[in-house]
Amino acid sequence: MILITGGSGSGKSEYAEKIAVQLKKSLLTEKMIYIATMMPLDNETLKKIERHRKMRYGKGFLTEECYCVEDIKKKSEMGYFKESIILIECISNLTANEIFSFKNKNACCDIANTIKNIKSKCMEIIIVTNEVFSDGAKYSFETLEYMKCLGKINCYMAEIADKVIEVVCGVPIYIK
Repeated sequence: MILITGGSGSGKSEYAEKIAVQLKKSLLTEKMIYIATMMPLDNETLKKIERHRKMRYGKGFLTEECYCVEDIKKKSEMGYFKESIILIECISNLTANEIFSFKNKNACCDIANTIKNIKSKCMEIIIVTNEVFSDGAKYSFETLEYMKCLGKINCYMAEIADKVIEVVCGVPIYIK
């Protein structure tokens, strides 16, 4: 399991895709699954989604749009992730979806358990997440709760990951 973190626009998604393509060659598998978690809510998210689609075009990813933990669990239970490289883009979107759109009071545990489950079923999992708490700005109570949950999930993922990489200005910094 490889966890890739960084700030917005840091190059972490492009780096994660590069790792997935390299692993596909070294693990001799054809199945690379890109789990896209960003919900198409407005023009800004639609533009981001389109940019990411263009970025991964022609790399051999099977894209699955999974906006909630239940979508991911169903695919996992069907054995869909077996013998594959999984790239989840990204946990911060999935966490926001669970908390704000699906009102999941157990989002932290559900996401952590889902990651643990997928990790046990696939060949390799690459997870993209965002760095939180580094800007020092003041936020609403709801946003702070989201940030705390994401922080807990990130810490858990870093603990169980084989590698943790922070991408800063397109440069990977190996933490673990």
